[in-house]
Amino acid sequence: MLVILFYSVSWLSAHFEERPGRPSKELQIEAPGLTKADLASILALMDMDLLASTDVQHLEHNGAALTVETSIVPSLQRYASNLLDRSKTHAAAAVVLRPETGEILAMAMARSKGGNGGENLCLKADLPAASLFKIVAAAAAIEARGMSPETELTFQGGKYTLYRSQLKALDRGRYAVQTTLRDAFADSINPVFGKLGIYELGPEIMQDYAYRFLFDRPIPFDLPLEVSHFDVPEEEFAMAEIASGFNKRTLISPLHAALITGAVSNEGVIMEPWMVKRVRDSEGRILYQGEPNVLARPIQPGTAQSLRDLMSLTANEGTARSAFRPLQRRKTFRDFDFGAKTGSINDPTNQYRVDWLAAYALPGHGHGGLGVVVLAVHGEKLGIRARDMARLIIDEHFRP
Repeated sequence: MLVILFYSVSWLSAHFEERPGRPSKELQIEAPGLTKADLASILALMDMDLLASTDVQHLEHNGAALTVETSIVPSLQRYASNLLDRSKTHAAAAVVLRPETGEILAMAMARSKGGNGGENLCLKADLPAASLFKIVAAAAAIEARGMSPETELTFQGGKYTLYRSQLKALDRGRYAVQTTLRDAFADSINPVFGKLGIYELGPEIMQDYAYRFLFDRPIPFDLPLEVSHFDVPEEEFAMAEIASGFNKRTLISPLHAALITGAVSNEGVIMEPWMVKRVRDSEGRILYQGEPNVLARPIQPGTAQSLRDLMSLTANEGTARSAFRPLQRRKTFRDFDFGAKTGSINDPTNQYRVDWLAAYALPGHGHGGLGVVVLAVHGEKLGIRARDMARLIIDEHFRP
């Protein structure tokens, strides 16, 4: 794993929220506070299955009776868990959060045969990000190279293949297809993003934006969260594979994917994820208080707006259109803004098909938006697709 050490203090201050004097989550309110390490050990005692029935759990830690209040919405957690169980997948996971606050509303995984060995798949970063990484590549193209959704691009051959013959600097002749960045993103056209990686972005810019979006960096959370991995390529074709997501070396967790999606819908701001609202002792004194905290600002608000343009087209006319059409026809969602990115690739063993859907749903009034990421791992038979499960979860959450 590459560890990046050469960023300057000025760069860090430009992309991370300064919080001088701001109280941390380890807040002493009425009694000696709990540390982050204490919180992790307390949550290790939590029965995750109970989150489907209550957002409050009573635990005993080091001989003390504690009450833990979470941000989990039990009805949504229960619905997502049951949906994943019925999905006929080898394994599946779903994360639902509030992009504007970082609160986790549901964090579910299939409890049936699975294949996760009892580990929380939402927090694991051992499966390829696939085309979800196109969000990062598109952000870099827009912000670092001055592109817009309307920037004209060309490609040859199939949309979903990636051969060296498709990566010529200039595509000419009757076989060249002209498109735009918006359409290339919505249709997930691999050769377009492969060429962007080689001729426009290169390893330094791509590495920069992967780092901004928290790859190869620990992400603070109430539970242990694996670090997502970005492989810095040296060879041109490898650069094309990385930028298009057509590789098995860029690894991501569902929770991290939800944070990236949240940055797009939240004006370029990634909020620190959290699920513990507070911890009380047996006398009702608050030992730990959760609160929203800005974690990073990987992109400017204008870049985030352009990315919403790309993701909106993906949901309306691109690779996720079949999943979102049923929602768009409903009166409940008349004023909603939907955005999505799909991704699919074989797992590193080539035994399973990894299927992603990262989406947001923003009400017209601008508050109470939702970020949803679903991971489906399919075996010999294809189960319910990630995009369809994401749609059902969004529908359930906003059901009148």
